[in-house]
Amino acid sequence: MIPRWRRILSKLFLIPQRYVLGIMGLFAVCNAYTMRVCLNLAVTQMVKDSSGGSAHYDPNACPDDSEIIANGTVSTKPHAMFEWSESTQGLILSGFYYGYAITHIPGGYLAERYGGKWTLGIGLLSTAVFTLLTPIVVKAGGATWLFILRVLQGMGEGPTMPALMIVLARWVPPDERSRQGALVFGGAQIGNIFGAFMSGFLMAGDGDWANVFYFFGCFGILWFLAWSLLCYSTPNTHPYISEEELKYLNENVTSADTMSVRDPVPWKAVVRSVPVWALLFAAVGHDWGYYTMVTDLPKYMTDVLKFNIAATGTLTAIPYLAMWMSSFVFGWACDLCVRRKWHSIKMGRIIHTTIAATGPAICIILASYAGCDRMAAVGYFIASMALMGGFYSGMKVNALDLAPNYAGSLTAMINGTSTISGIITPYLIGLLTPNSTLGEWRVAFWVCFAVLVGTNVVYCIWADGKQQWWDDVRQYGYPDDWTHGQLSTATVDKEKSKQAEATSF
Repeated sequence: MIPRWRRILSKLFLIPQRYVLGIMGLFAVCNAYTMRVCLNLAVTQMVKDSSGGSAHYDPNACPDDSEIIANGTVSTKPHAMFEWSESTQGLILSGFYYGYAITHIPGGYLAERYGGKWTLGIGLLSTAVFTLLTPIVVKAGGATWLFILRVLQGMGEGPTMPALMIVLARWVPPDERSRQGALVFGGAQIGNIFGAFMSGFLMAGDGDWANVFYFFGCFGILWFLAWSLLCYSTPNTHPYISEEELKYLNENVTSADTMSVRDPVPWKAVVRSVPVWALLFAAVGHDWGYYTMVTDLPKYMTDVLKFNIAATGTLTAIPYLAMWMSSFVFGWACDLCVRRKWHSIKMGRIIHTTIAATGPAICIILASYAGCDRMAAVGYFIASMALMGGFYSGMKVNALDLAPNYAGSLTAMINGTSTISGIITPYLIGLLTPNSTLGEWRVAFWVCFAVLVGTNVVYCIWADGKQQWWDDVRQYGYPDDWTHGQLSTATVDKEKSKQAEATSF
């Protein structure tokens, strides 16, 4: 029987606790992305101008009318104090992903063992503290110390996605996963938009770049306080969830009550699982396309389309807004079709992943062949990111289908591996576009096209939407062709007890 004080507290919330969790998860991802990308803009005001590069002739070059738009205004960068080369800046910006990649699997393990609440919360709190310290650290130690700090920030954010997957696996019923996934992971686009807008606002005029880090660091600490008070790892540990919602979740969520699941992660089976490899290929394709857009779209708009920097900031934000809004439409559509049995969960994941891979692949090629038709090119980029919103109701939540009990570790493996795309893509595009000509960019976009389409074909052939046998050996047992030993000691004990019962008769 739930105590009276818990029933009173549960009535203070007008929406179910799983939606409170979804909203706070959205702010968690938003918070993570703002702290990740704020340096991208701040570094432009931290580094002194060192222009003097030679011009390269491009027969397809677009006309440069930045002088007309900018009205002759010259940025003085009053707070710039560093003389870093382009390669040094690139290394600093990539430092985050080195730390981000190595803490995914440890983060997933900690989330499964100790709960997603504190694994996620403490990880993002550490990133917020490091963000606050950024101005002090960089002024004291320069590029070297800043690179180390960025690696530490990445390590703090590494557990974010695995821990969120663990929490969502405990809280979200199967027929709500697409919508909740779109809600939570759509926070990435809000973070990109909010981070770019607020960074520009805080540095406008003679604003100090240090204000960017102080603002987002404080924002992260405030989120941690709210997360600590409102959210819990499982429905059964939530102190003021309603009786009706608790009963509903325990009946409909496979891993809502995980007290009986204490087996180690079945890595032997995970690495031999074909649907897991299909999901990994899809994740690599998604990250390749996503990081191409995030990292290099502003550069393409500035160097090729010759937009002035003010217009570039605004136009870069619009595709993220389109992706965020479309993710809700795709999520709603996928859940509706699954609920009405118009298609299976597996088919829904394949359909939406295909839309989110082939659609953007085609659009970025069309954008490169739009030449200097700026509005057409921007329109294709916006359509590309809008279609990419289908990933959240496709492969992004597929780990919850395959392994609700080990969603954290599975997500850690998938995200940690696919994050390598975030390290490779900027360097590769830099090699392919040394002069930033339209022809060079077309080659880079064709490479992106090949990766997106190729990985999607693999996913379509071998994807699955059902819980895998190795996620719950107690229930499903071992397949007939399994010859790699036991995954659970409990299974052995269960077989012995069955044999004992049989001999007793």
